[in-house]
Amino acid sequence: MSTAFKNTEHELYQFQIRLGIVGVVVLAAFGLLLARFLFLQVVQHGYLHTKAEDNRISIVPISPNRGNIVDRNGVVLARNYSGYTLEVAPSKVPNLEETINQIATIIDIRPSDRARFRRLLIEVKGAESLPIRTRLSDEEVARFAANRYRFSGVEIKARLFRQYPHGELASHVLGYIGRISERDLAAIEADGLAPNYKGTDQLGKTGLEQSYERELHGVTGYEEVEVDAAGRGVRTLSRTAPSPGNKLVLTIDIKLQEIAEAAFGERRGALVAIEPSTGGVLAFVSRPGFDPNLFVDGIDPASWDELNNSSDRPLNNRALTGVYPPGSTFKPYLALAALELGKRTPTQTISDPGYFMFGGHRFRDSKKGGHGVVDMYKSIVKSSDTYYYMLANDMGIDNLSRFVGKFGFGARTGIDLEGEATGVLPSLEWKMKRVRRPEQQKWYAGETISVGIGQGYNAYTPLQLAQAMATLANNGVMYRPHIVNYIENAKTGERSYIEPQPLKTIALKPQHVEFIKRAMVGVNREGTGARAFARAEYVSGGKTGTAQVVAMKANETYHASRLPEQHRDHALFIAFAPAESPRIALAVIVENAGFGAVAAAPIARQVLDYFLLDKRPPLLDKAPLAQPLDEDDESD
Repeated sequence: MSTAFKNTEHELYQFQIRLGIVGVVVLAAFGLLLARFLFLQVVQHGYLHTKAEDNRISIVPISPNRGNIVDRNGVVLARNYSGYTLEVAPSKVPNLEETINQIATIIDIRPSDRARFRRLLIEVKGAESLPIRTRLSDEEVARFAANRYRFSGVEIKARLFRQYPHGELASHVLGYIGRISERDLAAIEADGLAPNYKGTDQLGKTGLEQSYERELHGVTGYEEVEVDAAGRGVRTLSRTAPSPGNKLVLTIDIKLQEIAEAAFGERRGALVAIEPSTGGVLAFVSRPGFDPNLFVDGIDPASWDELNNSSDRPLNNRALTGVYPPGSTFKPYLALAALELGKRTPTQTISDPGYFMFGGHRFRDSKKGGHGVVDMYKSIVKSSDTYYYMLANDMGIDNLSRFVGKFGFGARTGIDLEGEATGVLPSLEWKMKRVRRPEQQKWYAGETISVGIGQGYNAYTPLQLAQAMATLANNGVMYRPHIVNYIENAKTGERSYIEPQPLKTIALKPQHVEFIKRAMVGVNREGTGARAFARAEYVSGGKTGTAQVVAMKANETYHASRLPEQHRDHALFIAFAPAESPRIALAVIVENAGFGAVAAAPIARQVLDYFLLDKRPPLLDKAPLAQPLDEDDESD
């Protein structure tokens, strides 16, 4: 049996080797830690300090106060008020439906609130937060604040709400604001305005709210807020105040607007009144209207369906985008063209038997039996169709089109509202562009004859009719229509005026213009407008018009009562006053209401009475549809 002796020296050597290896590893580890420490504390000190500050400090945008809109007399049409909303951050809430149900045990959440929230989730992708309830009461704010700890990603926020104190009044002028969509956001970023819209979730969608968005929005402010680990604000470190949006002061007289809108009653239509010497719009009516307050919080589905699917199309701005045949309101411009082009003299007469025969086709006059011997004055005062059938045929479509086009027919006016329609001023060139098949591009004389009484392819906006009337009243000087008078800087009070902008001066012989205006005065004294302007305390000029919606068959007599309402004729009227020095020119259209003398002229009379005499008529909120004249009465 042998005895093993330990090699103490060998074991000690191995231990020292192992200890050395461990020491090297430890030193290497400490070296790495020291290197990392030096890298973080020295090399990346600035970057990490900034990151730490970002975690400690939150930059909170402050939405600016949107600018007010007031009428020419300072009456407020759009303003703001503060309130509280309960907002949910979808990205911070694991189960939205469950969270909303829990909130509903504390604060009343209506089905319409849930429906709006679901729609916003779809429409406004990537939003930091969305409102589940707006305009909370003080009691509701206190109740939720006491339970705030239970709801991660749910906050009460102070918001500014837009308010339109007059409801539907002038709704198509003002427009409305709505949530910023992805399309809006893309446009904002493309314009380089994204930083100024941080913290803002609404912008102008239609009307002045849209076209003057940059003026109304203001400049966003910022707060540096120290936050805790949960992201809650502890204290404000610095603040850059927002700059409020500028104020818009309009040319519109809201009292005149109110009278004009009330005069329509329940009827559909439009009215535009312009100051001829400046282009300032005095009234801009599209009926029916809508309540822009419905859109402030995000319109609920039921209200949207009601507005969007209504057969009356209340969201359509008829004054700006509606196009209609002008009917007999076109005749003064054709008469002026005849004088300027030497096609007629004022005293030259025709025999009007109640029809005009051309190519074997009978073009009927609206007055059975005709008007007898007719000169130019009588053709306007009594509205002889036969006279203008002959005149248009003699003049030719291109001569006609070139001349009346000078008055802005078939062209955008350039008004300070977006979405204006162009309308249609027919001509040979227009038809060739409109029709692709060569065999259908030919222009027929019968088409010219229809254009001569404001029918056929003719289609213009009420705004274009009003601008043309203002230009004629102003002796051929045309101004660009505008609704904003001046923009007032919210901080300095400095005013930037929208200076009257003359677009052109049409070269017209003064005696010809005066003759046409005198004939239009005759319309309201002894002609088709005399009934509506009986006993007026001022002298005005006008022209009635009736525009077919559905073409009548040969030898068929028009009976409004036998037609569905949507197939009845439109009623039109244009006017200027006072005749000696016009201060107002207007155009009125009442859809499917029959003759212009019956339905449209009385509306113009109420507007002129108030504007010139400060005479306020009874409001006709529930006026029945105007009844047409008997077939033997004057047509327009």
